[in-house]
Amino acid sequence: MAKATVTLGHTDFEMTAQVRHHTVIADEPQANGGQDKGPSPTEYLCVSLASCTAATLKMYLNHKQLKAEKLVVEVVKETTEDQKTIFKRIIIIEGAFDAALKERFLAVANKCPVHKILEGSNVIETSVV
Repeated sequence: MAKATVTLGHTDFEMTAQVRHHTVIADEPQANGGQDKGPSPTEYLCVSLASCTAATLKMYLNHKQLKAEKLVVEVVKETTEDQKTIFKRIIIIEGAFDAALKERFLAVANKCPVHKILEGSNVIETSVV
């Protein structure tokens, strides 16, 4: 289970999120009426996919006792004209890895929990109290 509690601040769109013992700020860019004091909720979604992918690959590297000189994951969210969401994920992994191992990295990346959540059919149950 994961839990986040978000409280709206005193300025438009500034939000404080509590996750376990961590506090993070979310906000909208100025172009959307915010103060740009932190990433937007959509940007945090990109961070979630990128960081989960990197962590999943790092676990695999550790398990196989492989050393990466560099591991970077970039995620860009785009929306098509018909309102379909596409996450474009680029994985840069440097080291002594052949093409077959890089294909394995792709398969491992596709097993990251956030990837599975985003590609699956989700249910959001909402109540207002």
